[in-house]
Amino acid sequence: MRVPLQPIAVRALVLLCATVWLVAIPLRAQAAPADSPLCAWRFMSNDQVLNVAFPDSNATYWVLPYALGSGDRIELSGDYPAARYFSLNTYGTNFDTVDTLRDNQIVADPGSVNPFVIGSATNESLQQRHWHATLVTGHADRTRNEIQALPAEQNTPVGFLIIRVYVPTDPRSLNGGVGLPTATMHVAGATVQSQPCNQVFDPQSYSGPVAAVGADAFDRVIGNAAAGAFPGNVPEATFVNPASTSGLFPNGDNRYIGAGLTYQPGRLVVIRAKAPSYPDTRAGQAPTSPTQVRYWSMCQNDQVSPYPVVGCAADFQTRLDGDGYYTYVVAAPQDLPATIGPGVTVLPWGSTAVAKKVVFLRYMLPSSQFYPNSIQASQAQRSDPAVTMGAYYPHATYCDKATFASGGATACFR
Repeated sequence: MRVPLQPIAVRALVLLCATVWLVAIPLRAQAAPADSPLCAWRFMSNDQVLNVAFPDSNATYWVLPYALGSGDRIELSGDYPAARYFSLNTYGTNFDTVDTLRDNQIVADPGSVNPFVIGSATNESLQQRHWHATLVTGHADRTRNEIQALPAEQNTPVGFLIIRVYVPTDPRSLNGGVGLPTATMHVAGATVQSQPCNQVFDPQSYSGPVAAVGADAFDRVIGNAAAGAFPGNVPEATFVNPASTSGLFPNGDNRYIGAGLTYQPGRLVVIRAKAPSYPDTRAGQAPTSPTQVRYWSMCQNDQVSPYPVVGCAADFQTRLDGDGYYTYVVAAPQDLPATIGPGVTVLPWGSTAVAKKVVFLRYMLPSSQFYPNSIQASQAQRSDPAVTMGAYYPHATYCDKATFASGGATACFR
């Protein structure tokens, strides 16, 4: 297991990597070895490494910073992973989504199969799974697997590409059993072919003025985004739509509702709602199976920089009762009753020294039939999720340990 990076190193990383690419790419017109500063996917993020900006603990994120002028492009060549979901997302310097190209939108190479498209061959192990995609600075043509690299209104040429892989079929392989894509840079008249890096970039080896500027940039953008994510005057333990997820590297295919929490000794949080159906790819179902959403999860997070995730329970990790409802208990170990009962999933509180927390419910790609009850519909309509989501809206309440111990979750909602 890799050692988590120090917060100041994490904050410095974004600007440092962008600076390396901005200065060095035009000067390098030969292939970059897989351990050079110009290798692709120089750093990754999950709940163990670069745990920053509220990641989902069942996903891993690989990041490629770049600097592209007019007419420049980056060509990617990879293989579809064995996983629930994967996508390419681009971001500007405000860390907001520019464009999203997800698994079932990426047309396979001739002779290859895309396992995320309905009707693909079932025996995927015997099929080629290759794809190509291109980051472009102008209009992105989806028929050519193009993705827009930079926002039109941004004055600087720096951006970030993130590959996400959710729930790899083999949990031992974070990237879904395939290598990360190669990246061929066509920048300022030079061509650089970059292989995936042999190791994760270590930002702790950098210090001084550039690192300080990077730390300040991270605190300003991510900190302001996290602090202003939710509208004011909302009661605690009440799930609401965020005011904005801009600045938090949001996934274009996800939508979130969240509830703020504050720690008190002897108190826990109980959350209950109906669970949408999902393709259980760990149990052998295809990601294209007809379900209500592609993925959902409940995650507990610290509301302090660098805004790490404490713990998540994804759909396949969540216990349900006979009616298809989940019950979460969010608590520190000392505040949990000795017996929590069947059908209850525990989410850790994390450090009680961090009093302020936020718990997120995440929905990915709802089906057209389920859409009216989804988080996506609530946000598109700018409506109260407690009304539009119906039975799927997560009701939350504070509850003391003794009440839960004597009467279970039902007693907490009386």
